[in-house]
Amino acid sequence: MAALTVRGIQVNVEIWNEHGKETLVLLHGFTGSTKTWQRVIGLLPKTIKIVAIDLLGHGKTDAPKDPSRYKMTEQVKDLEEIFDRLRLQDFTLLGYSMGGRTALSYAVHYPNRIKRLILESASPGLRTEEERAARRRSDESLANEIEEKGIHWFVDKWENIPLFASQKTLPAEIRQAIREERLSQSETGLANSLRGMGTGAQDSNWPKLNQLSIPVVLITGELDQKFVQITKQMAEQLPNAKHITVPDAGHSIHVENPEQFATIVKGVL
Repeated sequence: MAALTVRGIQVNVEIWNEHGKETLVLLHGFTGSTKTWQRVIGLLPKTIKIVAIDLLGHGKTDAPKDPSRYKMTEQVKDLEEIFDRLRLQDFTLLGYSMGGRTALSYAVHYPNRIKRLILESASPGLRTEEERAARRRSDESLANEIEEKGIHWFVDKWENIPLFASQKTLPAEIRQAIREERLSQSETGLANSLRGMGTGAQDSNWPKLNQLSIPVVLITGELDQKFVQITKQMAEQLPNAKHITVPDAGHSIHVENPEQFATIVKGVL
């Protein structure tokens, strides 16, 4: 574990298998942290160096009060400095959901630093300004509620949205671990993450997909039909993409079926 001061922010970075031959960088989703990857990491070979990062406002990374610091462009700059400081080059970047949007945004800006992308249940953002404006209004309303009603209220609401319905069948101890990870977040961090780097706040990467020549592996869960359809459209526009759909899994494949997820990652690497 290391705390790096990056552009005025203290960022939590955790590293496994320091001398591994291949490097894999992991970016979690909204309400997540490096903890979300623990089961997958335990299933990957020790020959893979693994770097997991707590994104801004999450986990043990700082949660600044200024929402503008959370802009996707700022997060991308943070990542570039982190990778530069850690001397990471020619590595695989894997992002889940919000972390997938972040990974894709990074790849669009710095395609020469990474070898390939693995995107789990991710999107390039929203296509039109009308869609983005509607999403910003929705996210601002939710951000205000998080600040007013607190983290327990929000987690009770969040874990019951349709996107995570397939997690209801997970063993009780795994569901509890997910809940505790969510409850460990701060109201300020989550609210400002929605405002600064939500799907409505970020620029759309749809027009840039055809310019991304590196290999991109797209992973979706069969039960997550919304993201299966988004990913099919992404695969059509990316020059070098492979789409893998995992049976009987929803949005969070790495949580719902870590064995299968780790097998896919090993196959890619």
